[in-house]
Amino acid sequence: MAEKKLGAIHYNWPGYDLEGFAQRASEIGYTHCEVRASDIWTDDAVDGAHRAEEVRELLARYGMQISAVEIGNDFLQAAPADLDAQVARYKARCKVIPLTGCDIARSDGGWNRNDQVPQEQWDAMMLDAFKRVADGLEESNVRIALDNHGVTTNDGDWQLSLIQRVGSSRLGVNLDTMNYRWFGHDLEKIDHFYEILAPHVFHVHMKDGTGSRQDYKGAALGDGEINLSYAVSLLKKTGYDGAWTAEYEGPEAEGGTGYEKCYGWLAENI
Repeated sequence: MAEKKLGAIHYNWPGYDLEGFAQRASEIGYTHCEVRASDIWTDDAVDGAHRAEEVRELLARYGMQISAVEIGNDFLQAAPADLDAQVARYKARCKVIPLTGCDIARSDGGWNRNDQVPQEQWDAMMLDAFKRVADGLEESNVRIALDNHGVTTNDGDWQLSLIQRVGSSRLGVNLDTMNYRWFGHDLEKIDHFYEILAPHVFHVHMKDGTGSRQDYKGAALGDGEINLSYAVSLLKKTGYDGAWTAEYEGPEAEGGTGYEKCYGWLAENI
């Protein structure tokens, strides 16, 4: 039987630095994790210093591997020069990611901070940026996992359209099982998104909860309203072989209690 790659996300475990997280997560049973940009890069310059090998070795001491690296991009920029800088930094970071032992750049589309970019420009701006970064991915041997995150990329039909229009086999999806619901889609629509995106999934965030926006409440896996078993079944049918990465946003975050519950669900259902 193939190894179950059960993972967790470092950056939303309160009270732990990276090593403390690695120790606690490995005690629970996790073997994989997603790290964030600030774990790897020490500044925002295009050629910024990094600690990729150091982080890889630290995690390995606790029997853990990196499943994805959050690359820290924002492709919604009002000034063309700022977008160019984002693209240049993205390409530079893609050259570093293989040093972590993984090939997944977990990516956002854009955040539109301070509402500087009109919504009618979002699609064209993100399409252009992802086309530009996809050009160099063969050389770096990195794949992009576009997250359904925030308000700009939380539509599965749009994600599929973007993948098709960029036309690169190295652009796929980080499927967050809860975020579509947080955005406001109903459960039937969310299952539809799982169905059309499953063949394009490079990485997953296994997340559960109830409600949308101000009514959203995070929960341990299996304790919310998300049809997790359906998502898992679809991904297994497509041959998904990446990590099943728990992301817990419920009320029992302290000490990793919620992540222990999520691990129990993953161990039983993956």
